[in-house]
Amino acid sequence: MLLLPVLALAAAWSHAFPLSGGQRGEQQQAALMHMTMSRRLAVLVVLLSLLSAGQAQVLLQQRQPSLTKRTSTTAMIDCKVQGIDDFQGAYIHWYRHIPSRAPERLLYVTSTAQISYDKDSYKDKYHSSKRGKNTCTLSVKDIREDDEGTYYCAYWHVGNLVFGTGTKLIVSNKGNAKPENSEILQTKHKDQLLYVCLIENFYPEVIRVQWVDEANKEVTKNVIKGDVWKSTNDKYSVSTWLTLPGNTTNKNYYCKYDHESQENFKLPIQDSSETPSQEEYCSTYSGNSTVFYKDYLMHKAAHLVYLVLLLKSSMYYVIVLFFIYRMRTPAKLPGKKT
Repeated sequence: MLLLPVLALAAAWSHAFPLSGGQRGEQQQAALMHMTMSRRLAVLVVLLSLLSAGQAQVLLQQRQPSLTKRTSTTAMIDCKVQGIDDFQGAYIHWYRHIPSRAPERLLYVTSTAQISYDKDSYKDKYHSSKRGKNTCTLSVKDIREDDEGTYYCAYWHVGNLVFGTGTKLIVSNKGNAKPENSEILQTKHKDQLLYVCLIENFYPEVIRVQWVDEANKEVTKNVIKGDVWKSTNDKYSVSTWLTLPGNTTNKNYYCKYDHESQENFKLPIQDSSETPSQEEYCSTYSGNSTVFYKDYLMHKAAHLVYLVLLLKSSMYYVIVLFFIYRMRTPAKLPGKKT
């Protein structure tokens, strides 16, 4: 595919600019040198771009969003590599990032027996090895509270350092907890369909949520990702929105999330053409997922508005009673006996 562009660039490399008849002597030589060097530099840039585009894309995936470990135990953090031909000979780096600090490299590994540490003190704390055709593992031994942070694998590719998605190490005696409830809320407004993926009561708070199509390709257009919030009993919840045209048919979408307790979990949404009648409030799927429909959302919103108005009316009633009481209570004049 790149043969014809490369041949064309080679011809351009050897071809000189034609000179005008007015160029003579030193000016002619200087112009020739400047124009030739500029052209060759441009050719080099284009050639390098073509060669870079022809190489396979390198991806480093860390499927574990987080790891919750007790003190004095060992954490094993995996990194799966794609797009590297000679994986066993490749230099895989490991970094640790603590909030408000710059990422710090811990080590890099070329093979099981070849590890280079950035500090001698890291030799007793960290170890890295390769297994299979594409997996590199970092071991964090004898975990202490100050070992918390996000750990990243990395690889140099075409002059750029490509990082993995990161795994957060959490030191706690509390174990992880999978979401107690995960559901997709659905409503239709004018000519648009709105889907809200709600994932509730999980621990720890680290979670990756995305919308994907039936080909498992991430959908980023018309997607709003909410922040994780703390719910009850030291657990967390999150939601994300997807908006689709009302005439979207014959295509399936899923809310997909990765959590320490559950990896690659998908919630399907129902085809808008198969939306049940408004008498039905919900339809339950397998996997503890529920799709709520328009009436349910309206009732929930109405209930919330009712509570707010009731609270407002109660406060207004108390204030009115207070002023009535003050108005009916006669003021005592000084020096006058009753």
